[in-house]
Amino acid sequence: MLNTRKLIFQQKFTFKKRWGRCALLFFFISMPVQLLQAKDIATADAIISQEITAIIAAKQHPYLKLTAFQNRKEDIDNLYKTTNYQLLWLGNQHSEKNISAALHLLEKAAVHGLNPVNYDTETLRQHLSTVSKPGPEVVKRTALYDTALSLSLLRFLHDLHYGRVNPQAINFNLKLREKKMLDLPGLIHEAMEQDTIAQLPVAVEPKLKQYQRLKQALLLYRKLAAEAPIVELTADKPIHPGNKLPKNNNLYKLLTALGDLPKENADNTANKSTLYTGKIIAGIKKFQQRHGLSADGVIGKETLAALNVPLKQRVRQIELAMERLRWLPELSVDPSIIVNIPAFQLWATSDIHQMDNDILNMKVVVGKALENQTPVLMAEMRFIDFMPYWNIPSNILKNEILPKINQNPAYLTQENLELVPRFGNEVKAVAFNKDSLALLKQGALKVRQRPGDKNALGRVKFIFPNQSDVYLHDTPANAMFGKSRRDFSHGCVRVEKPELLAEFVLKNQDKWSKEAVQGAMQTPKTQRIILNKPIPVLFFYTTAFFDRHENLAFYSDIYGHDAVLQTALDKPGDLSDQSLFISKSPETPPLAIVK
Repeated sequence: MLNTRKLIFQQKFTFKKRWGRCALLFFFISMPVQLLQAKDIATADAIISQEITAIIAAKQHPYLKLTAFQNRKEDIDNLYKTTNYQLLWLGNQHSEKNISAALHLLEKAAVHGLNPVNYDTETLRQHLSTVSKPGPEVVKRTALYDTALSLSLLRFLHDLHYGRVNPQAINFNLKLREKKMLDLPGLIHEAMEQDTIAQLPVAVEPKLKQYQRLKQALLLYRKLAAEAPIVELTADKPIHPGNKLPKNNNLYKLLTALGDLPKENADNTANKSTLYTGKIIAGIKKFQQRHGLSADGVIGKETLAALNVPLKQRVRQIELAMERLRWLPELSVDPSIIVNIPAFQLWATSDIHQMDNDILNMKVVVGKALENQTPVLMAEMRFIDFMPYWNIPSNILKNEILPKINQNPAYLTQENLELVPRFGNEVKAVAFNKDSLALLKQGALKVRQRPGDKNALGRVKFIFPNQSDVYLHDTPANAMFGKSRRDFSHGCVRVEKPELLAEFVLKNQDKWSKEAVQGAMQTPKTQRIILNKPIPVLFFYTTAFFDRHENLAFYSDIYGHDAVLQTALDKPGDLSDQSLFISKSPETPPLAIVK
């Protein structure tokens, strides 16, 4: 336990301060005479304990910008409980070193995509210089400073591990964590004892390879944002290879800084030609590929817009991507399927922690931006249907199908549609006539599309029960995969290579060889395959992402989620642990599976 008696009885103290460097503090505190004359040596510990306990009980801290700390009360109480509510940072032989290390860590929060302002570093510096000022309030000031530093460090570590925003509050339906695995008070005590405070971020930050790459990229893009040239390229019409290229020198420099054009190529090409030729075309193609554009080498409207995006905005995209990765619970190393919605890409991997060249990657079509956005979610794929029925959702039936039936009674037959009393592969169809049409309009009947060439789900459907009732599926509309922007669906996700995805899903399933999958996709009979082991599915949304070739890609914020997250981050607050972990209340019944 820390020795607080020096705090009470030490008459002299040494304090060093230099502008621009950490304030150094050894011993301090000149106490009121009546306290110095106290015979009971336990009085000192009792007074400090009383002050710290009162601060924690109040759940308000006057030194901090965000004064209320009810969501961190449990952590700070546990932090001081093990020392009987004595000082952690002040009044001991390691004060100078520990305080310096903690303040340095908080001041470098930007390295981790966090804002140092949220951790009151300037305020902590200012109060450190006055905490030892003699007077009747010296004990209170000491307790306030010690707890302020502890709270700021707890907040930083909590933000770094869990994120600053509750994803559920902005409609990111990610799974809650099973239980609290991280003991922040214990980590802080251990770091202070082992002189490893600087290593605390390594212990709490996400271990995902994607996160680590983004953290490295953040440093680079911050540097580029300060140093790279501004292009401000304009053109009245698309610039094709062989055309004149205005401001080509700045463009060369930018592409070189971003890594899209090797430096030797830029040196050999810059200032030698005003034409759009040679290596610069390859540089533009790589830039286009990294920004979700058609890599055709033509500098059109979308490419111009991407080139002119300030690099400060790219820095912010990286920071938002890191925040979202903090929301993810601990992920298994089992086979998983990931869809990044704004990237219009799917990855199927045997280990989510190793996104390498061997993983299955394909284009996808997602929900329309203004009408039918594909939700962010986590679920488990439990079965797939070969040659599936398309069970038409009620909103599509009301808004699209019924008006067409009213205009053309033969529409059902033409589109291979049928009426059913309920959905299910074994349910028999109802004959279409005047009476059944009336029942359909009353909502007593449903509409589904039979398997076949016209079926909107194609030849296979991948089902993972979820509240949004979305799924992955094949499609007969393959032309959509040729577009760079692919938000055309009603919310479900269409996959470019359904056969390969089916092989991935069934690779550990008995009797499901590649040939068996091919056969099932050609047989007209509908069949459902229950998976022996469910496969985790993640529909994610991030506009900055390292692809499997180690290229940092940026995507358009098609659903406006970046702006929503930024607004949430701009509001100060502590994330409640209750929003992060599964409640101990009775479990919610599982979602029904349509037969």
